[in-house]
Amino acid sequence: AADELAIAAARGDPQRLRELLDGAADPNASNSYGRTPIQVMMLGSPRVAELLLRHGADPSRPDPRTGCLPTLAALHRAGARLDLPGGRGRLPLDVAARRYLR
Repeated sequence: AADELAIAAARGDPQRLRELLDGAADPNASNSYGRTPIQVMMLGSPRVAELLLRHGADPSRPDPRTGCLPTLAALHRAGARLDLPGGRGRLPLDVAARRYLR
């Protein structure tokens, strides 16, 4: 179920995601690569982020990848900590500055 949930999140498929979550899938379960659905969700999918968060996904788990601003905003509204560096040691502000303030 963890891989199915991660695939639905990565594809940005809120309908499949909702089916799995309503069927008691764990939103914090790691897939076969050790990543949670919120870490692999399709970048730029705030609906997917919000759905995972409403079902208890942990927004503060460190992740080496970066997301788009709407997705990060959804995570921040849910209480994601902005003072945790990612896998490369960069804070969300560092990533945003590098990516969007060129």
